[in-house]
Amino acid sequence: MIVEAGAADFAALLDGGIPGGCTAASEVAPPEMLAMLANLAAAIRPGFAPSAWLVVEQGRVLGLCSLVKPPADGVATIGYGIAADHWGQGAATRAVAEIVAWAQGDARLHSLAAETGTENRSSQIVLERNGFAISGRRHDAEDGDLLCWSRDVA
Repeated sequence: MIVEAGAADFAALLDGGIPGGCTAASEVAPPEMLAMLANLAAAIRPGFAPSAWLVVEQGRVLGLCSLVKPPADGVATIGYGIAADHWGQGAATRAVAEIVAWAQGDARLHSLAAETGTENRSSQIVLERNGFAISGRRHDAEDGDLLCWSRDVA
């Protein structure tokens, strides 16, 4: 399940703690990534909320989903990550399905977008299973060649 992540949840993760009543937590991301996501969520949240979610299953934080930039013109761009020790177990697919369901119920949005590395087949499968289709390609100086994905939610 996805649970909205607030500043206190990110602070707990950054301190190596357990956010939001969870009984255990995996290392969901390196500290520098957590700090970047916390700052991004805090910047987006005043204009659009929710902006980030914990991926929680059986009381454990397995990963994070978030908006990667403020939504514009009814399009929300998402990113997601699951702790390495939980890869290949369907957690990302289930979390993105919940993000899709949330977006379908949010009148502010008409579509979702995401990006994956051209070689990241696992993430591509997550998006395909959730009804996303390739909408383009681009090159990012930091992340390399990317596939752009979109899905209608209106």
